[in-house]
Amino acid sequence: MAYVALALQIIFLLTAFALRTLVHARHTGSTGFRAGAQRSPTELFGAGGITAALLLSGAGVVLGSLGVLDPIGFLDHTLINGVGVAASLVGIALVLRAQADMGASWRIGVDQAERTQLVTDGLFRWSRNPVFLGMLIFWTGIALIVPNSVAIVAVFLAVAAVEVQVRMVEEPYLIRAHGATYQEYATSTGRLVPGIGKEGLEGLRGEACED
Repeated sequence: MAYVALALQIIFLLTAFALRTLVHARHTGSTGFRAGAQRSPTELFGAGGITAALLLSGAGVVLGSLGVLDPIGFLDHTLINGVGVAASLVGIALVLRAQADMGASWRIGVDQAERTQLVTDGLFRWSRNPVFLGMLIFWTGIALIVPNSVAIVAVFLAVAAVEVQVRMVEEPYLIRAHGATYQEYATSTGRLVPGIGKEGLEGLRGEACED
């Protein structure tokens, strides 16, 4: 199953990053990468943690396929592996659909001076961050296919990094960029999972001020 996980990792990288970047550049003239705009420790932890989770997940798959790392016994079951494959495919599909829904507003990283259109349709009707949700589902699926310590640590790191990126970087930026429009959107739409993480106006204003 490690080779299945490796194939899924390659598909994820090629479609969600390489292909998406090429398509975005063709339509907008920009790669969508805003890595150079990451400055504060919070921004560095969020973006860096997500990148580290990506690398760790890949390392877990490679080490598992080479037999360097053994799977954790109670998780090494055909049914669990099968659930992992399904979850990985769902994660990839969510990421690609959400990226398409973002259109010209898609980017990696945050440029505090940039103002893009607020996307609230498509998958964004149910989740404010469907790309991150898809990524977390994907990495969880990989950890179920190749359930070794490195792949599992990658999931926990990804969750922590996404929480920091979303709560402390993305949301304060979106409040400053879109004001009441984003605040109203956030009160009716879950942060990651539909229906969970809806924010009150005062809480969001407080986050923006603290940032």
